Amino acid sequence: MMQKIPQFQPYLDNREYESIKSCFDTNWITEGPKSKEFVDKLCELIGVKYGVLAPNGTLSIYMALKAVGIGYGDEVIVPNFTFIASANAVEMCGAKPIFVDIREDLHIDINKCEKLINKRTKAIMPVHVYGMSCNMDEVMGFAKKHNLKVIEDAAQAIGIKWNGKHAGTYGDAGSFSFFADKTITTGEGGLVVTNSKETYEKLLYIRNQGRIDRGSFIHPQIGYNFRMTDIQSSIGLSQLEKLPEIIQKKSEILASYKKFLKNNIKIIEPPKESNHIPFRVCIIVDGGCEKLMNYMSENGIETRTFFYPLHKQPCYLKKQKRFFSNLFKVKENFDVSMKMYDEGVCLPSFVGITEEQIKFICDKINEYV
Repeated sequence: MMQKIPQFQPYLDNREYESIKSCFDTNWITEGPKSKEFVDKLCELIGVKYGVLAPNGTLSIYMALKAVGIGYGDEVIVPNFTFIASANAVEMCGAKPIFVDIREDLHIDINKCEKLINKRTKAIMPVHVYGMSCNMDEVMGFAKKHNLKVIEDAAQAIGIKWNGKHAGTYGDAGSFSFFADKTITTGEGGLVVTNSKETYEKLLYIRNQGRIDRGSFIHPQIGYNFRMTDIQSSIGLSQLEKLPEIIQKKSEILASYKKFLKNNIKIIEPPKESNHIPFRVCIIVDGGCEKLMNYMSENGIETRTFFYPLHKQPCYLKKQKRFFSNLFKVKENFDVSMKMYDEGVCLPSFVGITEEQIKFICDKINEYV
């Protein structure tokens, strides 16, 4: 048996060590010049006017929601298939996440959103999952029809575009994450982007204790400490320098899986309008994934399921019973997200994985299927 193959390892080397050292050399470890440089380069990459950093992806979604005016009693349409932070950020605002099913490409099914609209519906949150973009033409058309704000959860979508335009830039605000397993990482960290000067100014107040100038003790608005540090941003700058090689390596990893897996094993791919930087290499196992995942584990291969559907999450089942009504409708409205959870497997696809390891993984899958 080969040495255990982990689900993920961050892509770090001496470049990150050197970048951190520069913060100590200048004696600036709080948010400062490195953070400004990081934001400027991210905005250039994404193609957006304004950006602010956040401590993590969850808070970046929360900041985006608050900045566009989402608050108590509002409803936000959220895909049932996403990491729970998407819904939790809505709940943090005092608003209600309303769950909707996905299509088999793992993204929000706009056709199922119409029946969820009511006078409390104020926004929709498309989520770009697994390094692919959802159909933003559909999302923006639906939002325009119903006068909804659009907050894009692009946590897994650095470098991802729909019809040539970067994910996170279609709506009123977009949110990115730099957690350890993201395409680029700062350990923890997030980013909110917008092309609206008004939204940008609101974000500045929200993240910096209700003031624009951090040296001032006069606070015109209620705000919080949602800043990052130059140590984190220095790591992020090194990661940005590596992004072209990360994208190239991710493409090679996906190609290797396609080469070694049997033709009857389905790999999830994006629509033609979206590029693909595989955050995970995702396969579908007809009839269910549990036995295959157990077999892989026995052979030292760490896999993961797809996202557990939000309408099944114990915390939201409790809220449905105690506080919120109609968080979700009847179970048959979530057939696709349930199917994807039951049959989906995330395979190791970290930058440092070798072709030998990928072949070993594929051999084990081919043996089993």
